[in-house]
Amino acid sequence: MASAPIAPYNSSPLGNSSSPNASRESLKMEPLADVAMLPGEERVIDKDIIYICPFNAAVKGKVFITNYRLYFKNTDSETPVTLDVPLGVISRVEKMGGASSRGENSYGLEITCKDMRNLRFALKQEGHSRRDIFEIIFKYAFPLSHGMQLFAFLSQEKYEENGWNVYEAMEEYRRQVLPNSEWRVTFINKNYELCDTYPTILVVPYKATDEDLRRVAAFRSRCRIPVLSWFHKENHAVIMRCSQPLVGMSGKRNKDDERYLDLIREANGTTKLTIYDARPNVNAVANKATGGGYEGDDAYQNAELVFLDIHNIHVMRESLKKLKDIVYPNVEESHWLSSLESTHWLEHIKLVLSGAIQVADKVSSGSSVVVHCSDGWDRTAQLTSLAMLMLDSYYRTLRGFQVLLEKEWISFGHKFASRIGHGDKNHADQDRSPIFLQFIDCVWQMTKQFPTAFEFNERLLVVILDHLYSCRFGTFLYNCESARESNNVRGKTVSLWSFVNSDTSLYINPFFTPESSRVLYPVASMRHLELWVTYYIRWNPRILHQQQSPVEQRYKELLAVRDQYLKKLEELQLSDSTHLTNSSTPNAATPNQHITHLQTPF
Repeated sequence: MASAPIAPYNSSPLGNSSSPNASRESLKMEPLADVAMLPGEERVIDKDIIYICPFNAAVKGKVFITNYRLYFKNTDSETPVTLDVPLGVISRVEKMGGASSRGENSYGLEITCKDMRNLRFALKQEGHSRRDIFEIIFKYAFPLSHGMQLFAFLSQEKYEENGWNVYEAMEEYRRQVLPNSEWRVTFINKNYELCDTYPTILVVPYKATDEDLRRVAAFRSRCRIPVLSWFHKENHAVIMRCSQPLVGMSGKRNKDDERYLDLIREANGTTKLTIYDARPNVNAVANKATGGGYEGDDAYQNAELVFLDIHNIHVMRESLKKLKDIVYPNVEESHWLSSLESTHWLEHIKLVLSGAIQVADKVSSGSSVVVHCSDGWDRTAQLTSLAMLMLDSYYRTLRGFQVLLEKEWISFGHKFASRIGHGDKNHADQDRSPIFLQFIDCVWQMTKQFPTAFEFNERLLVVILDHLYSCRFGTFLYNCESARESNNVRGKTVSLWSFVNSDTSLYINPFFTPESSRVLYPVASMRHLELWVTYYIRWNPRILHQQQSPVEQRYKELLAVRDQYLKKLEELQLSDSTHLTNSSTPNAATPNQHITHLQTPF
């Protein structure tokens, strides 16, 4: 497998692969020896080009475009310069300069990426030399805008484990000791008739009938009724998620909705149900004008409403844009702190984490909560999943984290297609927003504050984000479960978890110490939060960062030595037990007894 030096962790993935059948055009092309193509990946065009590297001088080389990636390799120096960019990462392709442009390397292409970098290539000005490559990149980077399929549907990758089996809703609810005398499973949404953006299996109060659920759905935005996300096995408090009530300017009330929230409160005897509205108060009030709103004191007398002041998708998009401006291509050292502060990125991270801490703390103390924003698929998913990560150590394991993402983000309809814009040329679409990136950043902040609490490492988080954009796997495609089902994503694409679980050793945190009952409360203050440099500034070779700390490296070496000794020990015990069996010595110690005496804790 060829590694691309520019891509950290080799996560611009080349993966387990073999060359596909060559097309007629491919037969005329140079062999691409440096990179092992994925099964289903095909060459489209090669071209001599100049890469205008922002960190060094302009580099002459060759660019290879396949139906999955853009791969550049230099030809003019001994020091290798390579780029390996999945086409799904591209958000915009523009022509730079014109036929009459003066100046060296002023004519070419500018490519804006979704992963915090931009690429510039220069070509010769004569004979419309960029037309073919511009059209090909534009076509293959945005296949849905050209009536073509995303690469995930063309990939022929095969893995031993089927990652689509990682999450089974009933299995996860049973792990939470559900259903029980307070909560029941309903299949009212089995054909997505109640709510087309919810999954088919929902958990609701035992006393609520399916007819009650239909009446409540009529009063909740997008019919996203309050349903159970997580159940506390000891105190029976729950985290419920939903969308805003349709109160409107006239202050409409709905007795069914009010009674339904009371059933949630009564399930474990909570005196006052806490409703966490993720929005700033002023935004929630403004939403009344468009038919939305919030739960007023007069209508919901047994509930307490708390606004968490987390801003909307547009504010987050602008914040990330400002962050990219200060980290790529160059980091402005002299005004770094004030520049970082002006992006407000860490401030938003703080508000999301702070909201999740409040949710987790309330549930931990025995009170049930309801969480919503406007539609219940952005800020709501951030808050519920982070609170669940704090409360439940299972989600802090490698497998459990996959289940958390499948459950709270994918099955409950975070609009990945709209927020990321997979295969879509409309880069200025107002629906684009880094909501999921922000959540992963919050998880990273927690792993920094609790380095022994998570079974997975930073590499997993980076790989997840890289494949959020790559379109190599079906995991993050489409906006909801019903759309994934109608496009047969499970049958026609490979799951990201098939790839991750094919070599879990890459993603294991060597410092992990399992603690089943521990609740994590990260410190959500600006003094304790930091910019995730190894993600946001990873493309800059001048930023000195190590992909693995020396301590972690040494610890892994020691673990390998331990494993060798344990293997030797097993061999000795085996030969010892064979010897004892053969000699038939009376009262001889069994192999198990030998293990008891010989095992030494490291």
